Amino acid sequence: MKQFLSALISSVFTCLLFITSLACKEERTSLPQTAETSEQTKPVDLVYPKLDSENSRWFFFSSASRPFGMVNLSPDTEVDGAWGSGYRHKVDTIKGFSHIHAWQLSGLSVLPVTITDENKTTIFNDYESKFSHNTEKASPGYHYVELDRYGITAELTSTKRVGFHKYNFPKGTSTAVLFNLNGMLGPNANADGVLNKVTDKRLTGELTIAPTHRRPKSTKLFFSIDLNSDITAIKKDPETGNYLVSIANSNKAVLMKVSISYTSIENAATNMQTELPTWDFNQIVADSKNEWNSMLSRITVEGGHEKTQSRFYTDLWHALQGRRTISDVNGAYPDNTGDQFRIGQLPLDAAGKPQFNHYNSDSFWGAQWTINTLWGLVYPEIMEEFTHSLMQYYKDGGLIPRGPSGGNYTYVMTGSSSTPFIVSAIQKGIIKDDLEEIYQALKKNHMPGGIMEKAGYEHNTTVGGGLKYYIKDGYVPHPIPEGKFGGHQDGASLTMEYAYQDWTLAQLSKKLGHTEDYNYFINRSKNYKNVFDTTIGWMHPKDVYGKWSENYSPYEHEHGFIESNGAQSTWFVPHDIEGLAGLMGGKEKAVEKLNKQFESAEKLGFTAGSSHSQELHPEYRQIPINYGNQPSMQTAYIFNLLGRPDLTQYWSRNVVSKAYSGLGTDTGYNGDEDQGLMGSLAVLLKTGLFQMNGGTEDDPRYQIGSPIFDKITILLNNDYFTGESIQIKTINNSPENVLISKMKWQNETISDFYLNHSQLIKGGTLELEMTAKK
Repeated sequence: MKQFLSALISSVFTCLLFITSLACKEERTSLPQTAETSEQTKPVDLVYPKLDSENSRWFFFSSASRPFGMVNLSPDTEVDGAWGSGYRHKVDTIKGFSHIHAWQLSGLSVLPVTITDENKTTIFNDYESKFSHNTEKASPGYHYVELDRYGITAELTSTKRVGFHKYNFPKGTSTAVLFNLNGMLGPNANADGVLNKVTDKRLTGELTIAPTHRRPKSTKLFFSIDLNSDITAIKKDPETGNYLVSIANSNKAVLMKVSISYTSIENAATNMQTELPTWDFNQIVADSKNEWNSMLSRITVEGGHEKTQSRFYTDLWHALQGRRTISDVNGAYPDNTGDQFRIGQLPLDAAGKPQFNHYNSDSFWGAQWTINTLWGLVYPEIMEEFTHSLMQYYKDGGLIPRGPSGGNYTYVMTGSSSTPFIVSAIQKGIIKDDLEEIYQALKKNHMPGGIMEKAGYEHNTTVGGGLKYYIKDGYVPHPIPEGKFGGHQDGASLTMEYAYQDWTLAQLSKKLGHTEDYNYFINRSKNYKNVFDTTIGWMHPKDVYGKWSENYSPYEHEHGFIESNGAQSTWFVPHDIEGLAGLMGGKEKAVEKLNKQFESAEKLGFTAGSSHSQELHPEYRQIPINYGNQPSMQTAYIFNLLGRPDLTQYWSRNVVSKAYSGLGTDTGYNGDEDQGLMGSLAVLLKTGLFQMNGGTEDDPRYQIGSPIFDKITILLNNDYFTGESIQIKTINNSPENVLISKMKWQNETISDFYLNHSQLIKGGTLELEMTAKK
C-alpha cells in the first residue's frame, strides 16, 4: 500500500483514496492497510459508524449526533420494538429520520417526500423509500442518503440539542416533509402529536412518548422547527394524526433546524437560538467532526493496521454516547420522580450556565469494569457530570437511580450499580465536595427502603430484590418465596452483586471515618461465600431453607444467575479474588479451573451472542466465559491477582483478537454493547489497563495487561490531574509477542503488574518489552 502513497501521488488523490476505503469497509474488512497509510488521518476519520449495525438495537447506532447529545439523528429502517430496531444495515428501506434514540425513549420522526397525483391520497400510509448503501455516507456527526423513491438527497447533522437537515428535491416537484408524530417508534409509541404553523418558516409542536413496562410514566417532547423555505400548507391525517408539511420548491436546498426539549416549546426555541443561530450546514458538520475528534484524540495510538486503529476509535466513539442529555441549555430538565411532573432547574455557575447536564441512561450494571476506568482516567469531566446528575435524581426523588429514563426511575437490572461508579469518582479525586451527603445517599440504597430491595423493573413493590433475606440470612434465595415481582430475580447473582457493592460502599465508609458502617458493610461483602458450594467448586443457588438447587449444572443459562450461567458468574467476586481462590483450594487450583474455562470458551469465540436472542445454539448458552455481556468480562484479568500475569496477557489478547477485532456490519460486540460499556471494555483491553474492583479502593490500582499497539498516549485533563500525558510503549510487540518480559515505569524497572492512580495522574511512561515466551 505504501506504493500508493509515494511522493508522486497528490495529497488530494490520497484523501480521496482514504475516503473511498472508509465507504467500502463493508467489503474491505479483510484487507487492512498498514498504519503508515493513516499517518495524516485524524481519529475521527477512522471511526466506522456501521460497525455491528446488522445487529442494532434502538439506541445503538449513531451518526448525526454529538457526544451524549440530546439529539441522536439518524435513519430508521426498522421501528418496531426496542430490539432489532433503528438503523438495521440489512434493511434497504428508510421509514424516517428520528431525533431521539435513547434508553426507553424515541421521538420526532420526519421524512422528506415528493407529492404526486399517485401518492397524494396514500402518503400517510405508504411513504417508505428504498436507499442504497453504495451512495450512503455515514461518519461521526454526519449522514447522507439518497431516497430512491423520491429522488431526494438527504443530509443530516446536529448540535447537542438541535437536528439539522439538508434536502435536495428534484426540480419542478411538489415538495413536502412528513411528520410522523404518532405511532410505534422503537421502544415505545408516540402519541398526541400536535404540529402548529407559527410563521411562514416556523413550526412548533409536541408529542407524548408513551410509557413502557420499563419506563412506567409518559414523557412529553416539545420541539421548535425553522426552515429556510416557505411553508405553503399543513395537512393533518384524521386517521393517523400525522402531518404533511408542504414546502415551496425554489430549486435550492431546503434546510430545516429541529430543536427539541423535554420541558417546553420555549426551551426548545432557546436551545436552537443558543446552539444553532446560523444556517451554515457545512460549518455544523465541521464543528461536529472537530468536537468528536477532540474527544477521540485524548488517546492516540501508533502501530498495527489501519483496520486495528479504525476498530479502536470506533470502540472509543461508542464509549462516548448512548447515554443522552435530557436538560436544556439553560438547565431546565424534566423531573418525573414524584407524583406530579415538574420542570426542574439545575444549579447555575457564576456566568449563569448550568454546572452540569442531566442525563438519561441505561444501567451502570457492569460499569465497574468499563466506564469507571475509561472515564475516570481519560474523561474525568464526564464522570463528574454523571455523578452530579445521579445525585440530582436523589435530591428530587429520594434515591440514586441505576438507570433513569424520561426523568424517572426505571429500576433497570439489579442492585445498586451506581455505587461503585460514584465511589470510584470520589477515590480518584474527581468528586471532592459534599461527600457526606453522597455517602448517606448511597448508604440508603443498600438498606431497607433503598433500591437494592427492588428487582429489575419492580416499580410498585420492594420484594423482588430479596434484600431482607440477604441481610437476615446472608444470601438471596432462589427462588424468592414471595414469587415474581420483577425481572432478574436470580438469587445467587443478586447475592454476589450485593456483596461486591457493599464492599465498595465500605471503602467510602472507611474514607469518611464511619468505622461502624465500615465493619457492617465489610461483613456483608463476605456473603458471596454463602452461595459457593465447596462440594462442586461452583457458585450454586439455594432456596430459602438453605437447600442447594437440584439437578444443577453450572453451564445452565439463567438458573439463579442474571444473564449468565454459574460458570461465568462464579468469578463475580472482584473485591476478594484471594478469598474466592481459597474456597477453590488455593490459587493454583483456581488458575487451573479458570484456564480450562478459557480454553473451552475460545472454541466458541469467547462470546455467547446476544443475551436476548432466543435463536442461539445451546452450546453458546453454556459457554463458560462470555465476553459478549457484562457478568464475566473481567475474567482475563483475574489471573493477574492469582499470580499468573502471563495468562492475563495471553487470554486478554486472544479475547481482543476473536471478539473485538472485527470491522463489519455483521460483527462488533457479539452481544449487547449497552451504551458504551462494551466499547469501553474493548478500549481498556487494547490499552492494557484494567481495574478489577472498579477503582473503588483507596488510591485505585490499574492492572497492567498486554497492549496491542506500539505506542499509546493518553492526554490527561489538567482541570483534574497534574500530569500532561501517560505513554505506554511496547517493544517487539506483535500478534505472537503478547507476553511481557520486562516492565519499566519512568525508566525504573517494576515487577508488580499494576500502577496506582496517584502515579498515573502525574504523567509518565510505561515501557513493556514483549515476547512470545513466558
